[in-house]
Amino acid sequence: QVQLVESGGGLVQPGGSLRLSCVASGFTLDYRAIDWFRRAPGGKREGVACIASDGTDYYTNSVKGRFTISRDNAKNTVYLHMSSLKPEDTGIYYCARDLGKCVQEYDYSGQGTQVTVSS
Repeated sequence: QVQLVESGGGLVQPGGSLRLSCVASGFTLDYRAIDWFRRAPGGKREGVACIASDGTDYYTNSVKGRFTISRDNAKNTVYLHMSSLKPEDTGIYYCARDLGKCVQEYDYSGQGTQVTVSS
């Protein structure tokens, strides 16, 4: 049974940092690309970052230089390190299993973790 469980969200002031974690189970993480996407309060879904099985990473333009995606296959975990956070980064963050090499189509995602950036 494939499962993805996110954690690490919370309330942070603008300019602050958070690290999100995504623990995967039910499949071999080593061979799969994993994405982080977010859904803003208005409901729009946006792909944030992706890390391929070979470690290649991709970011949406709005987070480049501020967010870093990484993976620890031994722990079946993918991380999203977020720094210099802005109010527009607020949303529910989900991790998802990509159908290819970061094609931004998913077959499984987690329940999400809330990130709120506010003073």
